[in-house]
Amino acid sequence: MAIKRSNHVFKGHKALLGGRYVTYGEVELPNRFEEYPKSKNGFDWGVKGSGSLQLAYAILRQISTKEIAKANAEKFVDHVIVGLHSRDWLLNSHDIYEWISKNSDIGLDDFEQENHTEFTQNRAIYTKHKVIKKKSNVVKDVCQELGITQKALANILEVPEGTVSSWAVKNEIPRLGKKAIEFYIQNAKNQQIVDSYKNFVRLLDVS
Repeated sequence: MAIKRSNHVFKGHKALLGGRYVTYGEVELPNRFEEYPKSKNGFDWGVKGSGSLQLAYAILRQISTKEIAKANAEKFVDHVIVGLHSRDWLLNSHDIYEWISKNSDIGLDDFEQENHTEFTQNRAIYTKHKVIKKKSNVVKDVCQELGITQKALANILEVPEGTVSSWAVKNEIPRLGKKAIEFYIQNAKNQQIVDSYKNFVRLLDVS
């Protein structure tokens, strides 16, 4: 029963408006829904649910077999996936191999022994790549994604700069603030469409 060993990492990212993206070796991770149909809405993490279960199976399936992934998906959710609370995270594949070896009913003899020995010898190197939980601040993340300062955000939302600073300290934006930001983003996109149309008309006039 072969295990696919590599030095790749799994990366997760939650976009500002809720989209969730997971890659493995910089390539989008397949959801494996045809093998393990748990969540039609894609992956999730930081909570227990169908999306987290789909992610657990997809990660385990990427580096192991259907049998291992199905047998251990729920346990992997409890041990790992629910602990991914940040918007961005990394999971090193070697740490997942070790998790499988400790938590799966399949013994180490079923692994590729040569690779496992190599992994054991370099465990100290791989340890530093365990789950990385980046400290995230929702206000700073919004400003970074929009390419603006907190002062500019306050001007856009027509609220005092101190209000935005308070949100940053509390690391939360109230519901109406989020709605206003979403409206601003959509309005900016609409303006880009209008500007593109105007440029197209100008090109037609010139020609």
